[in-house]
Amino acid sequence: MTSAQVIDHKGNKVREVELDKDVFGLTPNKGLMHTALVRQLANARAGSANTKTRSEVSGGGKKPWRQKGTGRARAGSIRSPLWEGGGVAFGPKPRDYSKKLNKKMRVLAVKSALSARSGNLVVVDNFDSIKEGKTKEFAQVLKSTKLADKKVLLVIEYSNEHSLLVERSARNMEWVKVVHVGNLNVKDLIEAEVILLTEKGLDTINKRFQKGAKGEAQTPAKPKAAKKEAGEKKAKAAKPAKESKSKDKGEAKDEAPKAKKTTKKSES
Repeated sequence: MTSAQVIDHKGNKVREVELDKDVFGLTPNKGLMHTALVRQLANARAGSANTKTRSEVSGGGKKPWRQKGTGRARAGSIRSPLWEGGGVAFGPKPRDYSKKLNKKMRVLAVKSALSARSGNLVVVDNFDSIKEGKTKEFAQVLKSTKLADKKVLLVIEYSNEHSLLVERSARNMEWVKVVHVGNLNVKDLIEAEVILLTEKGLDTINKRFQKGAKGEAQTPAKPKAAKKEAGEKKAKAAKPAKESKSKDKGEAKDEAPKAKKTTKKSES
């Protein structure tokens, strides 16, 4: 099992913490990570680009000149894409670029990215040195931990009000991006040179992505077999009722002829 060093806000080593092998010890699935990245970039597109076709451009109801005899090329409308100020042929129109990806695949893609970047983790015991939420405070933390010249991804867990102060002190810095634990994504994990988080944030990630957690969809317990068992139980429950009905009908048939014989004797 891999481990990471825990440092304080001054950059001094405090202890080591073990990383969960189910989250940080996987063999990265590069193909799935690429699919998740393409999906994320596609879903970020607005898709609002719009151009006017020849039917949407104003003017041009009249034929510019007669068909023959002028020596010029034929023209039917000034709204033609060949004319300046005319419509656009095959231009972009508003569309939806979003793509879908199964939940298990999304979770595995993030876990693959975490495993691929496990060597770039920097775990801090706490951010108690940040008390006012000012940028200079977080800049001093980066300077003390020798991360001032690197692209940092700060992973925060909003467990208390102090987390908001840490976010406020870091969000204005150019090379620092702040992300909540629940919003971890492949793009930010790949682009960052350093992933900075606290011990509580690391525990939250482990609980969120380890096997059987709520963040990961659990495998269903063979629904087909359950349906078969339910069908067999219904069949068994229905058989005695049918047999009892058939017995009742048989008894009724047996009683009917006896009644007829008694009537004949009485008549005689």
